[in-house]
Amino acid sequence: MAQSEARYFEMNRIGWDRRAAVHVESKFYDVAGFMAGASSLREIELAELQDVGGKKMLHLQCHFGLDTLSWAREGAVCTGVDISPVAIQKARELAEQAGLSATFICSDVYGLAAPADTPFDIVFTSYGALCWLPDLDRWAEVVASNLAIGGRFYIVEFHPIYDLLAGYSYFTRRVPDIGEEGTYTENGAEAVAELATWAHPLSSVINALVGVGIQIEQVREFPYSPYQCFGGMVEREPGRFYLDHKGNDVPLVYSISGRKVA
Repeated sequence: MAQSEARYFEMNRIGWDRRAAVHVESKFYDVAGFMAGASSLREIELAELQDVGGKKMLHLQCHFGLDTLSWAREGAVCTGVDISPVAIQKARELAEQAGLSATFICSDVYGLAAPADTPFDIVFTSYGALCWLPDLDRWAEVVASNLAIGGRFYIVEFHPIYDLLAGYSYFTRRVPDIGEEGTYTENGAEAVAELATWAHPLSSVINALVGVGIQIEQVREFPYSPYQCFGGMVEREPGRFYLDHKGNDVPLVYSISGRKVA
């Protein structure tokens, strides 16, 4: 890892340590509801990623593990990975409290080694993950090296067109955008931190996956988000938040499904 990249990753680790400590107490994440049996998974991924029972699943950039543990409740054999040791410790604590079995590893994505034994049946990542990575080709290599032949990759992610409308680059730049901000939860002012992010157009995500032998089966775009995390959003339907731009709906989320063929 280059020295500058390591500096950005350390900056983000510190920021996500602060965020994890705040997020676990937030209404946004509703840990109490999860502990009472609610799932943190949303309608898009639940509809598109089915039949996970008994499958080995790797969840990249898992934060403090609510989605990982929700997949475990669906029957998957889960491993979650995150750069933040605070988040990973919270994930392990929640797994124990909920009586759920899952493995949690503290690592940045690029530093994750391929499994020594059986590779994963599913690699999953979601909502606000890719902007923390400078190089999607290296990310895709990690996805492929951890995925069994015939195994499934699935991502559901915020659409990069929103970044453009918010005043950021649509295309990837070598130097990240760096800003000091709070976090997106209602108690976010408690977690102000300096963070580095990189933009990635949808074509870069698709081409990175294709380049490592992931055969794309489906790409979908959605005019709503399951999270009210951007300014100006309107909940027109329960759990679906829309954003208008000059009288038209903004694409807010996309998903990609594929399988490793080589």
